[in-house]
Amino acid sequence: MTTLKVTEPTAYSRILGIGGVRGERVVTNDDIAGPINSSDEWIQQRTGIVTRRRAAADVSLLDMCEQAGRQAIEASGVDPAEIDVVILGTITHMEQTPSAAAIVADRLGLTPAAAYDISAACAGYCYGIGQADALVRAGTAQNVLVIGAERMSDVIDPTDRTISFLLGDGAGAAVVGASDTPGIGPTIWGSDGSLAHLIKQTHSWLTFRDGTDTTWPTLRQEGPTVYKWATFQMAPVALRAIEAAGLQPEDIDVFIPHQANMRIIDQMVKLLHLRDDVIVARDIAETGNTSAASIPLATERLLRENQATGGQIALQIGFGAGVAYAAQVVVLPNKTHTV
Repeated sequence: MTTLKVTEPTAYSRILGIGGVRGERVVTNDDIAGPINSSDEWIQQRTGIVTRRRAAADVSLLDMCEQAGRQAIEASGVDPAEIDVVILGTITHMEQTPSAAAIVADRLGLTPAAAYDISAACAGYCYGIGQADALVRAGTAQNVLVIGAERMSDVIDPTDRTISFLLGDGAGAAVVGASDTPGIGPTIWGSDGSLAHLIKQTHSWLTFRDGTDTTWPTLRQEGPTVYKWATFQMAPVALRAIEAAGLQPEDIDVFIPHQANMRIIDQMVKLLHLRDDVIVARDIAETGNTSAASIPLATERLLRENQATGGQIALQIGFGAGVAYAAQVVVLPNKTHTV
């Protein structure tokens, strides 16, 4: 009987390097308060956002992905020829095909790496880390470049008071490769399509095409319900990720949640009963909510500004439209990119 040959598994994986790029334009609350009949004070109280970063008109989603990916590869020390998969989480690549990942892989000189996009909104990066971990440990890939990137300014209605004033642009990236010790815990993930109406596009591209609705599709959310879901349903998911990694909440050094809203972040910290000295990512204050890019960007800032260090144990959790969610405990890489 003929026996198939299979790839040899690798025991462990870890994040080897991080990179991040924020939109060049600094957009203040005063800049956007008028059309939504609001104020700097109201926005800060409700969201914790002081500024958000948005891309210049001549900077595309692919441009930000390329730059963040290049930084992550540099920080990882991995030869680009040894990166054989590119996973890109985004909901703002405005072409159905080809995938943004394939184009970015080519720009970075990674051809013939496998490349594909993930549409999991704010959970996209954590989905990608979970898949990269599985690919490396299964022996299917040597090294995987995971990118979370959004140009949310392309799907903003300036008069919308539900979500648009939260949103920013950016790209964050990580290289995942083999490790002698565990560096990425089990991914706890899922979705609930019955709640898809909580965060969604205003209307289909088809109705825009046929003239049924001539306005450009933008995002909306049911804010109060999303707040309750994210705060009280995602804390148990985070605790399951800690348990799956064989740890207790007091073992977590760094907490890196999706940068959705500062009030959600603060409430989750309380519900998780983390140590008083835990380092909490609060990149939202200056960058805004960048959906799939928010967790890698927040991680990049913590490492670059020496708020966190390589080797620390970090809990990360993404959650958003779908509704989709994913969480895992990771060991932070020793390096981020050099500025």
